[in-house]
Amino acid sequence: MLEPGEPKFRRRKAARPGEIVEAAMAVFAERGYAAAGLEEIARRAGISKGSLYLYFETKEEIFHAVVAQAIGPNIQAIRAMIAAHPGPLEELLRLVAERVGKLIETLPVGGVLKMVIGEAGNFPQLARVWHDDLVAHALGALTDAIRAAQQRGEVRSGDPRAYALEVIAPMLLGVIWRETFVPVGAEPFDLPALAHQHIETMIDGLVAGRPKNREAAT
Repeated sequence: MLEPGEPKFRRRKAARPGEIVEAAMAVFAERGYAAAGLEEIARRAGISKGSLYLYFETKEEIFHAVVAQAIGPNIQAIRAMIAAHPGPLEELLRLVAERVGKLIETLPVGGVLKMVIGEAGNFPQLARVWHDDLVAHALGALTDAIRAAQQRGEVRSGDPRAYALEVIAPMLLGVIWRETFVPVGAEPFDLPALAHQHIETMIDGLVAGRPKNREAAT
């Protein structure tokens, strides 16, 4: 651990891996994986390409670091929040919507997600890392929470994993819309508001004892 009195250049050197990861996340989001050059990543991080190789040997290794260091901790925090929440489920879903809304507004995670989807055919390792290190954890934690709520009698019967996907999917679609169609002139959505509205709709459909919309209308 660095001490406050250590020379500035040593503190700067210790910070460089994080600066590289931050620069790489921006470049991946803007240009995609195939077009992202190590030279551009190094330039944005304020170092030479040769210096970049002191920390990362390949572009794939940098992508792993982006997932693990820039995005992963946020997903793990949401996962931990889900696992620690005792219930009821509707309170948890509102918290998830709020946290996810903030995440997609403050990090260029949407551009990286778009890159993973668009380039998974040529670079399947991107999708594998994204799934194994991020998606599987978040979806699994939410599935477990919904299953537990079913066992408590809070939630209607049904596949809890499918319910978990239904909770997440519109938020992801909103991100894809922003990254794909807004740049060519489509009207944007307010993503935090979209997440909130969707969760309230899901709660009405999930919570046991509440009339379904089609029943309420009759």
